[in-house]
Amino acid sequence: MSVTIFTMTHKKFEEPKDPVYMPLQVGRACSEDFGYAGDDTGDNISAKNCYYGELTGVYWVWKNVRTSDYVGICHYRRYFCTEEGRILKEKDYLSILQEYEIITSKRLKLNDSYFDGYASDYNIFDLVTTGEVIRQKYPEYYDAFERLVHGNGTYFGNMMVTSKNLYDEYAAWLFSIFAEVEKRIDAAQYDEYHRRVFGFISEFLLYVWVDVKGLKVYECKVGMTTEKYETRKMKERLSEFFLQGDLEGAKGYFLEVLEKRPDVLMEASDITGELKLAMQVIAVCELERQAYGESVLDRIRRFEELMRYFNGINEAVNACKMGCLSEQDRCFLRENQVSEIAIEASARLFISEEKELADVAAVLFPLISRD
Repeated sequence: MSVTIFTMTHKKFEEPKDPVYMPLQVGRACSEDFGYAGDDTGDNISAKNCYYGELTGVYWVWKNVRTSDYVGICHYRRYFCTEEGRILKEKDYLSILQEYEIITSKRLKLNDSYFDGYASDYNIFDLVTTGEVIRQKYPEYYDAFERLVHGNGTYFGNMMVTSKNLYDEYAAWLFSIFAEVEKRIDAAQYDEYHRRVFGFISEFLLYVWVDVKGLKVYECKVGMTTEKYETRKMKERLSEFFLQGDLEGAKGYFLEVLEKRPDVLMEASDITGELKLAMQVIAVCELERQAYGESVLDRIRRFEELMRYFNGINEAVNACKMGCLSEQDRCFLRENQVSEIAIEASARLFISEEKELADVAAVLFPLISRD
């Protein structure tokens, strides 16, 4: 039995050494040729990459690959891996697929329903329209779509490995839905990020399809080999603002990027959590300057040191919440001149009950003082 995992990419990258992984450049019809196999040959929709993202590669595999018993999709920086973080090899895939019908990412557990989350970041009309098309074309899937869209789960990344027969069945279902949705929405009006509407919705539709089919699913850990390019550039720019002590510049830049790319704070993008910490830096420093006329940014300006500082606060607050505050935590808060504002802001990230917030403050505030 043969397995081919197609590594979707839109840029040059360091390829895994294992030959089971085959790079596939998506959107090559509209971009520079990086020397990989491209999704612009044979039967293809490569030119629609701005709307479909990696799905142009998914389509290409469906229409043009006939030599593998099992096929899969991963990304240039995201791979299925063991719990210890080792990227899966061909023998791993074959072993899993002897027992399971499909490998997917682990289900994300969302804070709100998928519907509400989509509505907060994207045009909900597109998701509603997709549901309406499913109701009309595949009524046997509609009840599951409605149930799951108002639940708090989804897969992510359009990552999967399965038999070519099941893959083709899924792709035929998916692209027939989107062919009709395309006629009813106008994604061309969106900015570059939001234009990838079909790539976003398809992550959830895989979840619906697997549920209705009743497939035996192996939900696999996804490992990331590199930080997302956009995330790295954002951190570099924020570092410049912090180094200059330019809090307003940092805040304006952060909000500007967040408006265009709301995904930057997702775990899959912010794999180190440092963008969330940078947002905490901005919020706390703004409050400190209003209250004290100065902030931690007047003492600490290097990005790495700010990350350590706010990580330390968060660790101390969490330890206090769990009732295991150490002497090391106490020393950190005292020696680093941590403010009550910084402690309260950190506590509100992890605690929603006012009484619990007050209990944490009662323990930590006496450890610090301001003249």
